[in-house]
Amino acid sequence: MTMSSTSSQVKGGPLPWSGLLALSCAAFTAVMTELLPAGLLPAMAPPLGVAESRIGFLVTAYAAASFLAAIPVTAALRGLPRRPVLCGALLGFAASDALVALSSSYPLTLAARLLAGATGGTLWAMLVGYAARMVPAGRRGRAIAIVLAGITLALSLGVPAGTALAGAVGWRAAFGTLAVLAVALVGWVRLCVPGFPGEPPHVRVPLTRVARRPGIRPVLSVTLFLLLGHQVMYTYVAPFAAHAGYGRTGALLAVFGTATVAGIWLTGALIDRCPRTTLLVALALFTAVLPTLGLLARAHVLLVGAVALWGVAFGGAPTLIQSALVDASGPAEAEVATSLQTTVYNAGIAAGSLLGGLTLDARGPGALPWTALPPAVLATAVVAAARRYAFPARRHGVAPEAKAPAGPVPVAAARAAGDHAVRRSMGHGEGQ
Repeated sequence: MTMSSTSSQVKGGPLPWSGLLALSCAAFTAVMTELLPAGLLPAMAPPLGVAESRIGFLVTAYAAASFLAAIPVTAALRGLPRRPVLCGALLGFAASDALVALSSSYPLTLAARLLAGATGGTLWAMLVGYAARMVPAGRRGRAIAIVLAGITLALSLGVPAGTALAGAVGWRAAFGTLAVLAVALVGWVRLCVPGFPGEPPHVRVPLTRVARRPGIRPVLSVTLFLLLGHQVMYTYVAPFAAHAGYGRTGALLAVFGTATVAGIWLTGALIDRCPRTTLLVALALFTAVLPTLGLLARAHVLLVGAVALWGVAFGGAPTLIQSALVDASGPAEAEVATSLQTTVYNAGIAAGSLLGGLTLDARGPGALPWTALPPAVLATAVVAAARRYAFPARRHGVAPEAKAPAGPVPVAAARAAGDHAVRRSMGHGEGQ
């Protein structure tokens, strides 16, 4: 893509759909690579000569590598041109998936999954910031929603389809297909995603300074609390459904997955007009669902309805939170801020799964919604309180009339939300 076309995007032309969809497919590939082994435990264990629990560790290895690599690898690569780094991350997925498809050795397969996790940490740190730099500030939320829709599609359609494909033609073919998809995406990215320069050493803001910027810590806190509460329930939805006398866990997960698609669609429609209100409604909805599950889950109509509302809320919340993170950091530092969020995100997943398991063992499945409730309340409370920098009613530097500009928007105005001079003038604390 030429520099002139990139400029036209900043000035307010049509959304760069081809580039944004390429980034969305990259998110789809990352989630598929991460989660596919979870649905293939019985098929993968005998050829690799290990117990099914060891195949489960392949998902754990991915998450651990992503947790450990996101910050240092992102920091090390900040000075390189961004499109080659993005292509390199996709080639890392291709290499990992190809190794898993061909390997008959569990240690080699585990090493391939560690490579995929490190690659995933790098990719997730890039995607949101990349989308933010491709569009004007007033359309940034919608661009991020388009990119992160790849996660929703992977969860609701991709993983079930991949598991079905593995059942039909074998699990090695499923991973081989993912490898081919990642290679094809490299070509798509090179054709349709604009190239941005890396950061020269003299203009790089240290990671610790990015972390101290107004709004960053509240956004990271909400990320942690939301994932903690969500994972307590989601990881153990099967025993909870059995406790409620609803034996069709697959159907319940399908309801959740379908509802997340509705959530991401609603978010895309509302995020650039009322981001704060939309996030508060999503978190309040998730919070309200939990007592319903705790008290009324044995009424199966209410159980299914509550899970659907949970899916709508969770489908939109991560996009709203990541959009707030980009606004707080500015697009130029979004990769560093997102690397911090990737670490916090994985910490929330691990802590939520652990807390849910301890609750299940100690108090039974009926206690899971009540264990998830306090983190959900905390996430909602932080958003309600952090109205100045982290979760304002409107983006800093985006005027109310900017949502439908009559003519070209000056570049300086389009980047106002990421202007470091503006950020420095705001001070260093989150206000009310």
